[in-house]
Amino acid sequence: MPGTGTFQVEVSHVSRHGLWLLIGDEELFLPFEHFPWFKAATIEQVSAVERPTVDHLYWPLLDIDLAVQSIRDPASFPLVSRHATRANTPAR
Repeated sequence: MPGTGTFQVEVSHVSRHGLWLLIGDEELFLPFEHFPWFKAATIEQVSAVERPTVDHLYWPLLDIDLAVQSIRDPASFPLVSRHATRANTPAR
């Protein structure tokens, strides 16, 4: 049976602009502008963050994986999801 993970991460604050993560002794801000997947998430979903490796974060309730480096330098990771628009929303 695997042991308990030693890589620590926790959500330290959530505001209407984004969320702050405490990763070890470093605090990082995830603005919703760059990380829109979290904007409509519940506190429960956002708080259930795991750090399987030193460079990887995972939110199992949202099925979101992020490299820690993508938070430190979002400009180097330009792929951002597009929300559904009328043009790409299936007809009902």
